[in-house]
Amino acid sequence: MRVYIATKNAGKLRELRQILAAYGWEACAFEGYADVVEGETSYAENAALKARALRAALDAAGIADPALGDDSGLEVAALGGRPGVLSARYGGEGATWAERRRALLTETTAAMASDTAAGVTSDSAAAVTSDAGRAGRAARFVCALHYVPADGPERAVESSFAGFVAHEERGDGGFSYDAIFELEDGRTFAELSESEKNAISHRARAVAALMSALS
Repeated sequence: MRVYIATKNAGKLRELRQILAAYGWEACAFEGYADVVEGETSYAENAALKARALRAALDAAGIADPALGDDSGLEVAALGGRPGVLSARYGGEGATWAERRRALLTETTAAMASDTAAGVTSDSAAAVTSDAGRAGRAARFVCALHYVPADGPERAVESSFAGFVAHEERGDGGFSYDAIFELEDGRTFAELSESEKNAISHRARAVAALMSALS
């Protein structure tokens, strides 16, 4: 089965191609798709905006294959869940992904130091000087998918993957914040092979949820 992905992000398209291939789906880009203006509050709403915009473009081109929108982001506990749905816009207009990662590491460390100095003892602001301090760097990736066929009901799912903000960048794989997102075993997403990451990630979980919804 062929599905068109509502994205201009090469890394996201590459991951969805590999993940969907395991279900016998062929993920394709559509040249006629133009990025939409995303909102600032909801992954689900943004994924729907993208999928529906692509659906309209496919309809205009006479293509009946379904459209799939993806919106995702990184939520950091010490930052109150930011950058979240604004992950791709964090660091200011024109910031590179390397600049965003550096800014996020700096802000997370500063937030934790401030909380510790103020005597905050919540799970999201644990002391930075022990293993318990890792809880203060808790984070999660979130992925929302929205599926729009040429006819029939739309489907929406959302999944997440919990981990931590690393102390520094590690690894050459992945994209976006992968090099600073640390798993329980200490590796970052960027230190995993593509197949390892695509078997466990927030995006893989969202695809699995979508397949379950469609079945």
